[in-house]
Amino acid sequence: MKKILFLHGFFATGSCPMALALKEAFEGRAMVLTPDLPLHPKEALKAIRSLAYKERPDLLVGNSCGAFLAQMLAPVVGVPALLGNPYFKMTEFLKERIGEHEYKAPRRDGNQRLVINEALIAEFAELEAVQFDGCTPYYKERVWGLFGDHDTLAHFCPLFLEHYRHAFHFPGGHTPTQEEVKTWYAPLAAKMMREYSEKEKKEKKEE
Repeated sequence: MKKILFLHGFFATGSCPMALALKEAFEGRAMVLTPDLPLHPKEALKAIRSLAYKERPDLLVGNSCGAFLAQMLAPVVGVPALLGNPYFKMTEFLKERIGEHEYKAPRRDGNQRLVINEALIAEFAELEAVQFDGCTPYYKERVWGLFGDHDTLAHFCPLFLEHYRHAFHFPGGHTPTQEEVKTWYAPLAAKMMREYSEKEKKEKKEE
């Protein structure tokens, strides 16, 4: 059975409605892994990389901040990625939200509190500066973007298209509803796994 590794948004968790909808959409067809990501992006990248090497997923699916992380990790772990409403400038998002907040869905460790401070913003700034460094011609084809036409938070389709080739749109907002996940995200994810699985087999035969 194929595996999908889902990377949630900044205030979301591995038990958010989008994660649950993906699991439902792929029930019986693919295993969907939905870990709770560490707050700090460098820790998150390390945790995701470790999980990817262990589980060997066929696809990364990220939303918002999770998509920011997914596009950096795709070439590192050798897996295609679907980016939902990627937030490529997380520092802008965080600067307006300094202070204490709560996650919008339960975390497995029971910790619902998070703090946005200057140190966290500086860490995101470091990664923003190098986030497209792994965008080789090979991954230009293997990272796809899905953008909500009514997204009022992230407007990064033009920036995405400076680096990647495949951009799609759906009639939704920044955080997709469960129905939108099943109608738009899941079919694109299935298409990516099908297409790139076939391409990888063909390339190995040609080697």
